[in-house]
Amino acid sequence: MKIAIATVQVPFITGGAEILTQMLRDELKKRGHEADIVTVPFKWYPARTIMDCMMMGRMLDLSEINGEKIDLVIAMKFPAFYVKHENKVVWLMHQHRQAYDLFGTKYGDLEHMEGGLEVREMIQVHDTKYLQEAKSIFTISDNSRDRLLKYNSLKSETLYHPPLNYEKLGFKELGDFIFYPSRIDQIKRQRVLVEAARYLKTDAKVVIAGGGSKTEIEYLKSLISKYRLQKRVKLAGFISEEEKIDYYAKCLGVYFGAYDEDYGYITLEGFFSKKPVIVHKDAGGPLEFIQDGVNGYVLDENPQAVAAKIDYLYKNRKVAKQMGEQGYLTLLDKNVNWNYVIDKLLGN
Repeated sequence: MKIAIATVQVPFITGGAEILTQMLRDELKKRGHEADIVTVPFKWYPARTIMDCMMMGRMLDLSEINGEKIDLVIAMKFPAFYVKHENKVVWLMHQHRQAYDLFGTKYGDLEHMEGGLEVREMIQVHDTKYLQEAKSIFTISDNSRDRLLKYNSLKSETLYHPPLNYEKLGFKELGDFIFYPSRIDQIKRQRVLVEAARYLKTDAKVVIAGGGSKTEIEYLKSLISKYRLQKRVKLAGFISEEEKIDYYAKCLGVYFGAYDEDYGYITLEGFFSKKPVIVHKDAGGPLEFIQDGVNGYVLDENPQAVAAKIDYLYKNRKVAKQMGEQGYLTLLDKNVNWNYVIDKLLGN
């Protein structure tokens, strides 16, 4: 089949969404299909600009290209799922969260923009209308599925997929550090892990990798300096994929502090590396995988509670190893594999 993957991208920014669309394209090609990614540029400010992006999504013509019919469109993000096609399937990463669950929270911005409330209403109405055109609606997590049902009254089916290079992830040893690779941003809450380092009673260390908000990075540096944590906390900055895989293989455990994630690759990467994962009670997607005390910990946003669990894992290596192995078994139980995903998307 000739398959178009419809998505959006903020120019010059690449993240998990872009990696997922590339993985899907490659997996389709491995199975003999012609597949390509069709991207709509996206800008979320001022609020009225979102309306222009919605119109672009609706105006996409993916019926044929170069005189050849496109057999299937897999639409993945707002507003690319507005595209008209007689055989459209949606595999939803997330909607424009600023118009839904983040609206009115400390992480929201749309409510502060001129005309933001009106644009929010337009987004919700048109999302519901155009998503209903799809032959099937899937989501990447129960968290995205539940939001879709709550706000748009639309039912969908969850399809879990493996992270990039999952086949290279694995266990080498239980080291002396907790690893957290992620875009550095207030919503990812690296600051909670840095604060937790103040209260550690063992010799456990913390490695935080990734770039992102300059303001947040400077804030983390100020915490490290203020509490003299230079020997305890390492800000590794940007690291290669090979370095990330090695950190996972050698860490004691993984911390993933993000607020209300759609999916959460870090949880899966930790479990593919057979390491326990620590998250918070409002983590969103990761809560679909983590069982408190079985394969990780689900905690309040409390640095002292995080420190206590890190110390426990440091002093109880056998427990840490057993929890990591349980995490890996969780992925097998939940059918986290590409064959299952592709079969569902193609209607097999």
